[in-house]
Amino acid sequence: MNTPALSDEELERYARHVVLPEIGGPGQQKLKRARVLVLGAGGLGAPVLEYLAAAGVGTLGIVDDDVVSLSNLQRQIIHDTGAIGQSKGESARAAIARINPHVTVELHTLRLTVENAAEIVRGYDVVVDGSDNFETRYALADACAAEKKPLVHAAVGRFDGSVTVLMPFATGADGRPHPSYRDLFPEAPPSGLVPSCATAGVVGALTGVIGTLQAMETIKLIAGIGEPLVGRLLLYDALGARFDTIRYRSPA
Repeated sequence: MNTPALSDEELERYARHVVLPEIGGPGQQKLKRARVLVLGAGGLGAPVLEYLAAAGVGTLGIVDDDVVSLSNLQRQIIHDTGAIGQSKGESARAAIARINPHVTVELHTLRLTVENAAEIVRGYDVVVDGSDNFETRYALADACAAEKKPLVHAAVGRFDGSVTVLMPFATGADGRPHPSYRDLFPEAPPSGLVPSCATAGVVGALTGVIGTLQAMETIKLIAGIGEPLVGRLLLYDALGARFDTIRYRSPA
């Protein structure tokens, strides 16, 4: 698909990308052509959407059926006090328009399920998981694997988080299939074992760290640069100010 040339205004807007040899004009064109689906306009989705919009990703899809509440504002920085009671998707779309008018936003005001996941992800190039429950994570990961869509997955706890990239439909240099979400987490933990953010709490800035890492991995995937976190789980301990990486692989 042909993408219109970058305008003078866009060249100035993205100048710090264009001067990077790894991105340049061709990479910025890839970003402009890209269609990225973000599941959730919450703690993780907020920084993902803001940075991808600022980076010039041409189309951002948002899946969220929730409304903005006062308790969201401590971490969901794409929303503000005036958006309380408003649809999170509509609030995020308004914020993205303020950040970058060149970005198109597609809203999916629904809850992603096993039944509708494949149809939703099919129209996008990369998918970013900002969900907060295992049922949704499995449904999304299975759909992305079936539809051959790269999935940038993350999760956060009270003071820690993790990020990985899932591409089980592709193979590595050794000829082995890349691992899937079910290779990393064969089954969900028993109900109630992992407390929700509402129960356990979470530092707002932590979701910014992890969501920004997701945005960076997404940009790498689109531009075809660097080494994405495929087969690697990046762990962040906020209290210890420490990053660690665990390698994992498929059993095949």
